[in-house]
Amino acid sequence: MLIDTHCHLDAAEFDADRDQVQAAAQAAGVRCIVVPAVSVEGFAGVKACVARYPGCLAAYGIHPLYVPQAEADDLAVLGAWLAAEKPLAVGEIGLDNYVVESDPARQEFFFVEQLKLARQFNLPVLLHVRRAVDQVLKHLRRLPVVGGIAHAFNGSQQQAEEFIKLGFKLGFGGALSYAGSRRIRQLAAELPAASIVLETDAPDMPPAWLPRGRNTPGELPRLAAGLAELRGLTPAQLAELTTNNARAVLPGL
Repeated sequence: MLIDTHCHLDAAEFDADRDQVQAAAQAAGVRCIVVPAVSVEGFAGVKACVARYPGCLAAYGIHPLYVPQAEADDLAVLGAWLAAEKPLAVGEIGLDNYVVESDPARQEFFFVEQLKLARQFNLPVLLHVRRAVDQVLKHLRRLPVVGGIAHAFNGSQQQAEEFIKLGFKLGFGGALSYAGSRRIRQLAAELPAASIVLETDAPDMPPAWLPRGRNTPGELPRLAAGLAELRGLTPAQLAELTTNNARAVLPGL
C-alpha cells in the first residue's frame, strides 16, 4: 500500500478523465490520496472529489500564490469549513518567495492566521515552502502546531532537522527522480527513516520520465521504487515505512 500525501486530484487538468486517473492509481497500489485545497473557491470541488473516491481525504487551506485573490472574509470561511468538515489537515498553506509578483507581507499574514486555525482545531498542516524555509520555520517556532508535512522539501540538511524537531515529515516526489537533483536525492537517501513521506503533487512536478507531461498519482509506485533504491530498501519495505510515517503525522488517515 502507498499513500500519496499531496495530490491535486480536483485540478482542472483531471476534468476529462479523473475517474480513470484515480482507478489507475488504485490499481497501482496507491490506496490513499490526500487532496489539499488551494483557495476558498476550490473547497467545494475538493469536497466533491474526495466524496467520490474511496481512500481520498481532504485538506482545506489558502495557498500562498492564491493569497492575492483572497477576500477579507476567506479566513472566516476556512474556519467554518474546518469546523464543519473536520478534514485531515489545514493546507496547502505556507510562503512562496519564488514568484516575484507576490506580496510577502500579505502572504505572511494569511500563513500566520492559518497556523492559528490549525492550532484552534488541533490539525496538522500541509506546507508549501519555496525559497522561504527559514521564514516558515520562524513562524512555526512562534506558533507551533501538532505537526504536518513540508511538501516538496528542497531545503538543507540543517533545515530538514529543524522541521523534524517541530514534528514534521518531509515530502519527496518527482524531483528525486532527476539525476541532477543531487541535494534532494542525498537528503532522501540519508534523512532519518521516520521523517520521509511520498507525494506526487499531481498534476504538477512531473518525474523525469514525464518531463513535460501531466503528473498523476499513478506515478507514485515508480517514485517509491526510486526512493527505495536510494535508501537500500525493497519497494515493499519502503511502502511500509512511508505509509507508517504518513499515518503517524496525519492521524486521520
